[in-house]
Amino acid sequence: MPEITEMDLKKEIEKENFHPLYFIYGEEKYLVRRYAEKLVAKAGGSTFPDFNRQRFDGSASIDSIAAAVEALPFMAQRKCVAVSDLDVEACSAQEISKLGELIASIPETTVLAVYLPSVDVDLKKSSKWKAFVKEAGRYGATVNLKLREGAELEKRVCAMAEKRGCSLSRQDAAYLISLCGKGLEGLTNELEKLCAYAGPGEAITKKIIDLLTPRSLETTVFTLSRSLLVGEYDRAYSILDQLFYQNEEPIMILAVLSSAYLDLYRARAAVQSGRSAEYAAEIFPTDYKKKEFRLRNAQRDGKRLSMEMLRESLAILLDTDLALKSSRASERILLEEMIARLLLVAEKGRVR
Repeated sequence: MPEITEMDLKKEIEKENFHPLYFIYGEEKYLVRRYAEKLVAKAGGSTFPDFNRQRFDGSASIDSIAAAVEALPFMAQRKCVAVSDLDVEACSAQEISKLGELIASIPETTVLAVYLPSVDVDLKKSSKWKAFVKEAGRYGATVNLKLREGAELEKRVCAMAEKRGCSLSRQDAAYLISLCGKGLEGLTNELEKLCAYAGPGEAITKKIIDLLTPRSLETTVFTLSRSLLVGEYDRAYSILDQLFYQNEEPIMILAVLSSAYLDLYRARAAVQSGRSAEYAAEIFPTDYKKKEFRLRNAQRDGKRLSMEMLRESLAILLDTDLALKSSRASERILLEEMIARLLLVAEKGRVR
C-alpha cells in the first residue's frame, strides 16, 4: 500500500479502521509520538489495557515482539503491540529475516505499531530501512511525518494558541517560529508558557514573546555573526555573555558560528564564479536540503566581504576549535579572543 498522509492516519484512528501494521516515522518527532499514542489507545481499547496494549522499545528481541503479536487479546476483539525506536539499521541479517516474517503474518486480532520517536531514517543511505519501509507498505501503512513549513506551520501554531484560550497573529507566530525553530515539541512548550502568562482570552504579543522566549542557539549565534561582520563590538560581546548565561556549550557555539561563516564563504565563491549563491546547495546537497535560504541570507550579508577576509576568518575559527579541544585555557577566554580576532579581520577585510 502507498504511504498514507497524516490526515489519513487521523481518520483511520478516529473510525477505528485499522491496518495490521503501521510504521510511523519522520522529522517531526512530536507528531510521531502523538499519533503513536493515539493509535495504541484506540487499537488497544480500554478493556484490560495492561494485557491488550503491549509496549516494547528498541532493545527488545524480534522473537519477544513476535510472541506478543501472535498472542490473542484478552476478552477483547483486538490488541495493539507498540514498538518504539526499532533500529532496523542495527539489526542483523537473521533479525531482518525474522522481522520480515513477522510483518507478513500479523493476525487479524493484532495491530502492530512501529514508531520512531528518537531514531532518524535516511532512505537514501540505508538499504535496510528502504527495504523495511517497502515491506511495511506492502502489509500495512507507512506514515512520514515531516517538519511543517511556512504558512502551514504558522496556521498550526495559531490554532494551538487558540486551543489554549489565547490569540496569536500569523506575524507573531512566524516570529515565535524564528526563535524556537520548526519543531512542534519546542513550540508547544513555549505556547504553554506564553498562554499561562497572557491569560485566557488574551493575545500573545511580540512583547510577551520577547519577554519570555529565549532565542535558540542557532538564532542567537546568527545574530552574533552579523554583529561581527558589521563591527558591532559591544553587541558581539553582549551576545556572548547571553550565550554563557544560557549555559550553551562553547564547542556548540563555535560549531554554529563556523557554519554561518562557511555559508558566507560558499555563497561568495558561487557568486564570484558567475553563479547564484544557491549553486552551493548543488555541490553540498546534504548541508542545504530545504535550507537554501541560508545561502540566500549569506549572499545578502556577504556582499561587502572579500574572499581573503572569509578565508582568514575560517582559519581563526579552526584555530579556536583546536584550542577548545586541546588547551587547558578558559573556554570563555578562548571565545573572547576569537571574537576580537574576527572583528579585526572583518574591519580590514570589507570591500570598500
